[in-house]
Amino acid sequence: MTTNGVPLGGADTPRPTAAPLPGARPALILLLLINLFNYIDRYVLAAVEPFAQPALLPDDPHAGAKMGLLPLAFLVTYMILSPVFGWLGDRMSRWLLVGIGVILWSLASGASGLAPTFLVLFLTRCFVGVGEAAYGPVAPTVISDLYPVERRGSVLAWFYAAIPVGSALGFALGGQVAGPNGEWWRWAFYVVVPPGLLLGVLCFWMRDPVRGQAEARPVAQQKAARLKDYLVLLKIPSFVLNTLGMTAMTFAQGGIAFWMPRYLKTEVNAPPVAIPGLGRIEPATIFGGLTALAGLLATLAGGFLGDYLRPRFAGSYFLVSGVTMILGFPMVLLVLWTTTFPLAWFVIFAAVFTLFFNTGPTNTILANVAPPSIRASSFAVNIFIIHLLGDAISPSIIGSLKDWTGNLYAGFVLVSAMMVLGGVLWLWGARYLDQDTRRAPTLLEEAQPGAMP
Repeated sequence: MTTNGVPLGGADTPRPTAAPLPGARPALILLLLINLFNYIDRYVLAAVEPFAQPALLPDDPHAGAKMGLLPLAFLVTYMILSPVFGWLGDRMSRWLLVGIGVILWSLASGASGLAPTFLVLFLTRCFVGVGEAAYGPVAPTVISDLYPVERRGSVLAWFYAAIPVGSALGFALGGQVAGPNGEWWRWAFYVVVPPGLLLGVLCFWMRDPVRGQAEARPVAQQKAARLKDYLVLLKIPSFVLNTLGMTAMTFAQGGIAFWMPRYLKTEVNAPPVAIPGLGRIEPATIFGGLTALAGLLATLAGGFLGDYLRPRFAGSYFLVSGVTMILGFPMVLLVLWTTTFPLAWFVIFAAVFTLFFNTGPTNTILANVAPPSIRASSFAVNIFIIHLLGDAISPSIIGSLKDWTGNLYAGFVLVSAMMVLGGVLWLWGARYLDQDTRRAPTLLEEAQPGAMP
């Protein structure tokens, strides 16, 4: 028997195979491209900031502080509105929300290039956050409803591999389009608009998959979740421990991403690297390239290893995330102790690798343990918490420690300690993952009054 396309039944209901459902590959490709342009758009601003600042804030003694508010404007808007769009994503067509979000952030990015004043630029970055909030919590849930549990780790790894690649492309695109003297910096925002609009329009032709159709257990038809139903997330140990671990990881990632270029330039005086045909490559550019490569390799490896180990160890996604994050602790400390280049670049590569290895597995955990009818909201809650207590505050905390001690050593030691904390939380969660994954499809039904035990 089926209800609205969702199979019902008991233990005799055939279990879905490990094959993706119809339409899975086109949906994954489209969402991957959207995620790629998502991060290109985010980091174009960082690439053109040296040229935008004198154009919009000439002779302003507080120009640096004001420009530093632009990424925060995006992040706060994205963080606060994600739960709103997550709630909508549990109730309406997710492709419609994704399409609207992509078009909105693309137009807002184009408007950033048109901004005549800093205030207008600030507002356009807020609207970029609104657009991405409509997309971020929803996109992984579409993938989760098209691919079974056995394959979600590797598939979501491909989706999230767009993060380091898109970030690096954003830096490169912004720098190339702006020109050596920055005379074309506004065009760096314009060039991302046409592909963004095209990708957004394509979403309107995609069919929204039935929620829960790829689960290992049948999902009964459920009414729209009520506010109190979301409290069930606090009763899922895997969700709670995973979110806390991701918060520690985001704290570390945000701190390293913001302060590492300054550390390389002012504290260890990293030399440029001469590459035949390319000339002298500055340390900040080398760090960006290493981050892109390490992030891509680590994200894909983490997702595939989590899926590979899952038949042997039910908590594999937690296991691979926790072990590599703890291994990152000595890597960060080695960055502080290794000041000989080019050897230091290999240590930095290893440290970044451990930070990104968990991306696929931890997001797979979110997809697997959240009830399908509130999956978008679970991603939204996770986004809100990990950014609020993670990269929204870590750069300023590390900066305060720098002001107090005179260097970045104490800040990076704090980062390494947070990596250990995140790893321990993930290893703790491994014992609960199998049970929580099995319960997820029927968890809300069990929590309703009068439900069968």
